[in-house]
Amino acid sequence: MLPPVEDSVLQSNPDFAALYKTLTTAILNPDGSTKNDPATKERNAVREELKYYRLEAARQHLLVHAISTANPNPRDAKPAPAPALNRRAKLAQSQASRQSTPSELPPPLLDLLLPPLLPAPLPPAPLAALVSSTLHASAVHLARIASPTTNPSFVHRSVPSLPAHVAGVVASIAARKTDLTASRLAAAVALTALLHTNAQALSHLLRSLEAKHGPIARSLEFRATEAALNAQRQEGEAATALWVVRRETYTPEVVRALANYAGHLRDAKARLGESMRTLRAELEGYGVDIYQEGAGIGGKEKVMREMARVYRDMGRQVEEVRGDLERLGRA
Repeated sequence: MLPPVEDSVLQSNPDFAALYKTLTTAILNPDGSTKNDPATKERNAVREELKYYRLEAARQHLLVHAISTANPNPRDAKPAPAPALNRRAKLAQSQASRQSTPSELPPPLLDLLLPPLLPAPLPPAPLAALVSSTLHASAVHLARIASPTTNPSFVHRSVPSLPAHVAGVVASIAARKTDLTASRLAAAVALTALLHTNAQALSHLLRSLEAKHGPIARSLEFRATEAALNAQRQEGEAATALWVVRRETYTPEVVRALANYAGHLRDAKARLGESMRTLRAELEGYGVDIYQEGAGIGGKEKVMREMARVYRDMGRQVEEVRGDLERLGRA
């Protein structure tokens, strides 16, 4: 069988399509053999002879099978004369005993000594009728298989047309196989075209969506990218400005001055702490305890507070008198 070719390949290659058509119609047979072979006549003659011998071999096989499987009805079979049979059996036994024992005979001779298949030899007419009935039963069985929908009572009528029917079935099977292969190829081509159409539909859909929503989306994306880049640039500029300001503000002299000022503050804090401790000790000597929270004012503490107030008042009055004296002196 020639391999099928897709229609798309033939359509896209006109020269190859013409060559393929010429090969399949004028040069080659469906089985791939050539039509213009010089030895075609000899081959046809050989095929016919082979067909004849096959028919003869099949006929002989059917006859041998029918004869070997023939089972005559004992009631209809006529008994053969027993004396002749007994005489032949006795003669065979005497000859076998004179020549050799049965165990020493070869298998072909032992087969000859076995009793016959039939109880008695049949005349040609009954044997032919028996073989004919066996062949007819086999043919009816084959006809029933070939025509399963036919009424069993009329199956025997289709026996004469059985060879033609079987040949037609075989030819139809080959044609159906060819049609099935062509149909599969056509289905594959149609599926390929369908997938290509679906791909084109998806492509058009994507293009329409991109044409409708693409510019807006790209504009938003570009704006977001620009805003992100501006933010990064401003962040870099702010970091650079910070470093510039720090470099201009905190010069080496300023840094050393700040370090000295920090040391001075630490020393002042230490001196202030020492002064506070000394003053607390003096206040405790006067009876003032600044660590007592929520307690009432003691006698000494009250006196000392009053003395401090009077001292402040006296100092203020002294300052006022001094100011008056200075004005009078200038006057």
